[in-house]
Amino acid sequence: MLDNLKKYEVILASNSPRRKELLAGLGVDYEVRTLPDVDESYPETLQGADIPLYIAKEKADAYVAMMQPGELMITADTIVWLDGKVLGKPQNREDALQMLRTMSGRTHEVFTGVCITTTDWQRSFTAQTEVRFATLSEEEIAYYVDNFQPMDKAGAYGVQEWIGFIGVENISGSYYNIMGLPVQKLYRELLKV
Repeated sequence: MLDNLKKYEVILASNSPRRKELLAGLGVDYEVRTLPDVDESYPETLQGADIPLYIAKEKADAYVAMMQPGELMITADTIVWLDGKVLGKPQNREDALQMLRTMSGRTHEVFTGVCITTTDWQRSFTAQTEVRFATLSEEEIAYYVDNFQPMDKAGAYGVQEWIGFIGVENISGSYYNIMGLPVQKLYRELLKV
């Protein structure tokens, strides 16, 4: 499938092991390219899904000057959204514990913005998933943070890890979006290339 991509050298501009695994799951041959210190700040006026879409486009803009004709680049950004605020990557253990306490027994949203870029055009989209967490005990939260080190994950958790097994009661939307790449939606977009 996706034979239409054979005319491109596909580039994933991400260090995320989860995004690498998910893109590989589509059967796409790609190379990884990363730049240090891509600015992930955004205007304070942005809300919800607009934030990761803005950041995904900013990531693409950081690479576009280095792109060659015939290359197709995929950039993405994922946020956890609760109470009108972004729960980003935790700064430290206490920050991770507090994020999980805040999400315990509640529903939050996960938004991913994806940008597909060539030297001639750019397309972008967002995906939204609602995630309902069970009420988590303080012991469960501490066990997860101490044993799974979720410091590189938005909202301080990986749905594919222990916390997802014991804590996620309900998901409405793409499971893979929670992992950082809405591959079903990406597949549909790539078919149009």
